[in-house]
This record gives sequence, C-alpha cells and structure tokens, in this order.
Amino acid sequence: MIASEQEWSAAQGAPSALAGGGHVTDSSGGLEVVVGVLTYKRPDDLLAALPLLVAQVRTLVPAGTVLVVDNDPAASARDVVLDLVHSGPVPGLVRYVHEPEPGIAAARNRALDETGSADLLVFIDDDERPVDDWLVRLVETYRVDRPTAVVGPVVSEYEQQPDAWVSAGRFFDRRRLVTGTETSVAATNNLLLDLAQVRALGLRFDQRFGLSGGSDMLLTRQLSAAGGRMVWCDEAVVVDVVPPDRVTRRWVLARAFRSGNTWSRTSLVLADGALGRGLVRVRLTAQGAVRALGGIARMGVGFLTRSLAHRAKGRRTLARGAGMLAGAYGTVYVEYARDGSRTVRATKVSTSS
Repeated sequence: MIASEQEWSAAQGAPSALAGGGHVTDSSGGLEVVVGVLTYKRPDDLLAALPLLVAQVRTLVPAGTVLVVDNDPAASARDVVLDLVHSGPVPGLVRYVHEPEPGIAAARNRALDETGSADLLVFIDDDERPVDDWLVRLVETYRVDRPTAVVGPVVSEYEQQPDAWVSAGRFFDRRRLVTGTETSVAATNNLLLDLAQVRALGLRFDQRFGLSGGSDMLLTRQLSAAGGRMVWCDEAVVVDVVPPDRVTRRWVLARAFRSGNTWSRTSLVLADGALGRGLVRVRLTAQGAVRALGGIARMGVGFLTRSLAHRAKGRRTLARGAGMLAGAYGTVYVEYARDGSRTVRATKVSTSS
C-alpha cells in the first residue's frame, strides 16, 4: 500500500516534509543546497543510495535534506523511503515528491520546482554512489568563483564483468578533466546548478526529450550558449553501479547510437531559424558520415590485424555516426520508452525551437 501524505508527514515528524522546506543549509557559507535524486522502479538502488546521500549532507552541514523525485506513476518509491524513515537511518533528512508525468525531463523539472529558495541543486542518479567528500568538493569548487554549474566525473563499477569485446571498446570510460577546467556540456548524473543563474537564463529541461534522454545535454548546451559557465571538479567522484543487462554488446551499441542521435537533435534545437537548422543539418550529415565511415574503416583494420580493440571501437564510432545521421533527419531513439518501443519518426521533436 502506498503511504498517504499524512502518514509521510507524521513519519517525518514535521508537517512540512512534503509541502515545503527540505533544504540543506550550509552553516559556514550561508548557502542552501538541495541534493536531488530521481528514481524510477529501482528500490534496491534507492535503499543503497539514500543513507550515503544523507551522510554527504551531514559532512557539509549539521542537518539537511535529500530530495527524492519518484517518476513511477504508481509512486512505488514512497514506501521505500517511508520504510527508511521508520527504520531510523534517514529520519527528517529525506524529502519525497511524486512526479507521475512520464519522462526524466519532467522529473528533473520537478526537482527544480521543489527547491524553493535554495541556492544550489545537486543532481545524482539513484544507481550512483558518491565518494566520501563528493558534496563538499562540489560546493568548494562552486565557491571559488560561483559559476553557473559544477560538473564531476562518473566512474563505472560492474556487478558483472563485461566481456572482452565490451572492455576493449572502453564503452564505459568517461572523460576526466583538471579541476577548474571549463566545459560546455554535461549530464545530470553529477551536476551542481546555481539556481538563481539557471532561472535568470530561463532554462528548464525540454520535455520533448523526456523519454529519449538528452534533456540534460540540451539544458547544459543552452546554458553555455547563453554565457553560463560550467566548471569541472575532478575530485567530486560518483561511482556508477552498472547492472548485468548494461554490459552487453547490444546495450552499449544502442547507447552509442543514442548519444549521436541526441547530439544531432540538441544541435538542431539550438540552431537559429530554418536557415540555421538547414546549415546545422548539413554539418551534422558530414560529421555523422565521417564518423560512420571512419568506424567502418577501423573495424576493417581490426579484422585485418585481429585487434579486438579496433573492432569494438570502430563499431562504437559507427553506431554514434549512424545515430547522428538519424537524428539529423528526424529519427528519435527513445531509450526510456515505457511501451518497449525504441525509435520513432518525429521531425518536430528534433527541429522545433
């Protein structure tokens, strides 16, 4: 049974646990911080993540709150969080909200809407685990010169070791930059946002990307295009726990295709007018074709030299190039479709501004 909001508030010991408040107050710097974790039908991950996130809040300040945004229409995470509250690890420190509209963009926007007067919103995924000083590092980097955003690295760990082909392709290797380096694109899997600056720029997550993914790529690219600054903090590491169903060749190649697809779609949204979109489409066509052909060539080298790395990396580059070409001409890869579908033809999604 799903707990009622009255039961939830009573468990929290404060009537405002769902209706307001829920900020982390930084006693040393006067900043209010919301740590936002979005979840969809991952009870085990949520149970593992929440105590760690509460511990992060406690390292920054004496007390605070983590915001859980449940994107399951059935509100399945409500009882998970309520059970944690009753059992004692997180009483009064976790705030739950239910966002029934499907799609991660809706959940991200709900997190923005629930921050109230907070200064900072820090996003982390429910299947990620932060290092001990993750939150402190992000906030310290922000305090240097108060950029619009601070981005941290994600390191993968596996529940089941990938096969040799997936490992050789380095599909789960992510970028690492020197702390203080500026970047122009990021995901919300490890991202701090200055809420006043984000609101001043009029930015929200585009719900046309709600089930395909990529609304975070678009928002951060819009942020950069509007003059906002994003700064890297290489010490603020989170660990991505990769389940067995994501270490297959099929999944990693589909993710590479989606990455290219999203890049093209966001590029078209950012383009200025019909002429601008036409020019961007030409550029994306050339870039996608070069990637696809380069991937095929590298695969060929791999077969000739019996190099597993060349074959896997070539296939990865081909998939990304194919995704770019598909996205440039209106095909959307819907990675998070809840009806099992994956690709749709939706020109308006990729070209409307």
